[in-house]
Amino acid sequence: MVHSEHNKSKNSGGFALIIMGALLLIIGPQEAIVPKSMSVITWVAGLLIGGLGFYLKFIRHRTKQQ
Repeated sequence: MVHSEHNKSKNSGGFALIIMGALLLIIGPQEAIVPKSMSVITWVAGLLIGGLGFYLKFIRHRTKQQ
């Protein structure tokens, strides 16, 4: 059917991963929430999770269209 491609769900969860990564980057340097020994880990995790979300939301979708 022609509309089968249109009816497929395109929700990859990328936007949620971008938001979660941004939250980790915000709370990472705050010592009241995250211990000082964990702050570097939260920065790296925020960058990785946000980067994965950005890839899923924008980059993968653009490469599929080409």
